[in-house]
Amino acid sequence: MPKRDAEPRRGRPIPPLISTDPQNAYDHLREQAAACAIPSVEGTPMWVAGRYEGVRSMLSDPRFANNPATVPNGAAALLPGEPLRKLGLDDDLVPYLSDTILDSDGRDHARLRRLVTPAFSVQRIMTLRPRIERLADDLLDALPNHATGGVADLLDHFAHPLPIQVIGDLVGVPAADLPSWLRWTHDLSFDRQSLTGTLRPLVDYTHDLVRRRRAEPGDDVISELLRVQDDDGDRLDDRELVTMVLSLVIAGHDTTAAFIANSVWALLTHPDQLAALRADPGLMPRAVQELLRWCGPVLVARTRYAMRDVDLGWASFRSGDAVAAALSGANHDPREFADPKELDIARKYQNRGEVHVSFGAGPHYCLGAALARLEVEAALGRLLERYPGLALAVPERDLRWHAASGMRKLAELPVRL
Repeated sequence: MPKRDAEPRRGRPIPPLISTDPQNAYDHLREQAAACAIPSVEGTPMWVAGRYEGVRSMLSDPRFANNPATVPNGAAALLPGEPLRKLGLDDDLVPYLSDTILDSDGRDHARLRRLVTPAFSVQRIMTLRPRIERLADDLLDALPNHATGGVADLLDHFAHPLPIQVIGDLVGVPAADLPSWLRWTHDLSFDRQSLTGTLRPLVDYTHDLVRRRRAEPGDDVISELLRVQDDDGDRLDDRELVTMVLSLVIAGHDTTAAFIANSVWALLTHPDQLAALRADPGLMPRAVQELLRWCGPVLVARTRYAMRDVDLGWASFRSGDAVAAALSGANHDPREFADPKELDIARKYQNRGEVHVSFGAGPHYCLGAALARLEVEAALGRLLERYPGLALAVPERDLRWHAASGMRKLAELPVRL
């Protein structure tokens, strides 16, 4: 297999394609080499791994760290929080976005994950199905009120509000405050030039919410983390606790909303698959797994950093090298999937486990994977039942997508009810 230091793989004109057509860009990179060198968004060099075998092995390898500061001897080119400071974020706010469970490694990561994992166990998540279905029904009942001439934006009035209500309820954010959360998370995603103005009120609000939950605990994640904080064993300080809440709500909302919209788009543009799902609703769990493989919104995982010189067989990396796993490239790798460009909701595998890598792999496998799957199953099931004539209100080529190298998500989803 090709090694990472093959010079012909350096300097190819890939970055413009990544910003305008990310899915095809990562497919292109995958077929160039097991690992290709390109400039990162920050301008520092990085490697992109896009083949299925490489992505799974690298994400599961403890010799790669999420936090560049973990790399010995300062070998990583990028320091934690540096990109945020360059965007003008105040120093005191930087840790809330750069020192999270996603940025931790080793024992620290295991400690943080152990504290919050019980709230996202499959057993607990499954008890939420009736609540999620009721929320979906309420939003779908109100959808005609947001329509003009029978056309409504499913993104604004269904895909976005459903997951923010679900994760808000689970974490302990009062329903009356969720519209503010929705606005804050939207601004954090799309208005990176005013990060301080968005993040400060969000951080202040969450500190206040923690104080309220400390005075009046409930059956929610914040209250549970506060109980842990008061125990003699592992504990979170207030900054860690607020950061955890922010991470859970932001991560639990944006990607799930994007995936609901992506899934509806995929089904409406593949009428044979939509018809098969309508004819056999029992296919829904398998359909969601295939949709995750085919149109999962997270195209590339958080950058990892080689802790030392590493030879993985398919590629080798030097200490400090930044390596990004192109999840979409792996999910469309013809070496792993037959006809990977085809959407097949009845696709079968010899392996009974989860085959796609849309939730990552290894220690940082998505904490909210079970919740996301359940939300999308419930959302699609109720939507297709409630609106049997649902159709795109514009030609597919006229749909607008956000230009982002690491995400594939719609800017709007106009549908005819």
